[in-house]
Amino acid sequence: MDRLTTLELFVRIVERGSFRAAAASLGVSRPVATTALQALEARLGTRLLQRTTRQVRPTPEGEVYYRRCLAILADIEDAESHLSGAATGTVRIDVAGRLARALLLPALPAFLARHPGLTVYLGEGERFVDLVREGVDCVVRAGPLADSDMIARSLGTMVEVTCASPAYLAAHGVPRSPADLAGHGMIGFVSSRTGLPMPLEFTVEGRVTEAILPARLLVNGADSYAAAARAGLGLIQSPLHGLAEDLASGALVEILPDHRPPPLPLSLLYPGHRQVPARVRVVMDWLVGLLGPA
Repeated sequence: MDRLTTLELFVRIVERGSFRAAAASLGVSRPVATTALQALEARLGTRLLQRTTRQVRPTPEGEVYYRRCLAILADIEDAESHLSGAATGTVRIDVAGRLARALLLPALPAFLARHPGLTVYLGEGERFVDLVREGVDCVVRAGPLADSDMIARSLGTMVEVTCASPAYLAAHGVPRSPADLAGHGMIGFVSSRTGLPMPLEFTVEGRVTEAILPARLLVNGADSYAAAARAGLGLIQSPLHGLAEDLASGALVEILPDHRPPPLPLSLLYPGHRQVPARVRVVMDWLVGLLGPA
């Protein structure tokens, strides 16, 4: 294994916390990875990693070396991109599925045509993603942000609406204000952060109020959430862009339009301790231009 590949292997071991995962990401066997790291430590004359049966962590010397390796690898990638005049390589992004299908995928062909050297790995999910450990370059997330060492770029806000199916409203009535919600039920969307159903939110006279209604169905995916609403299983609150077709077709009906939830913040997150390679900057700039405020 050459010196540059060994540096990349070391970085991935630190970030994945696993020899096996790091080796697999580079397409080499675990014994090859182990031998390469042992040779690196022997050449440097210091131990870089603390190995236990449960995890691999950098030593203090390994942490310093890891930071230097990140800078070296980013500089090499930037130099190659500068000389070739184009960003190249694979960029891993993670976006909530309905947002990806409604906004990203329609714009992706034109973006890839402008950058023929790029490949985009698009992950879909609402769960929390450990960017460093999972090797993800950036994520787009909706909602308030938890404290972390990630850098966040605001993409503006998304309008949210409260909806139900015509059959549900025929059976339970159409509420005219949040005070009319007694006797109604919601479909519980389970937060990946708390493990609990998220309350419904309504704006009343400029103030936000919450309501937790009985829920006989709990889900953790946006597609199931909307499908359950179409099936008449309760009220939901979701970004307008993801429900536009259902609202236009009449499969869902917006209720309480004068008491919509506060707009949902949308953010682009990426690791704060890394230098951002050219290939990732290109993709992030595209996401900001596509999803950010006009």
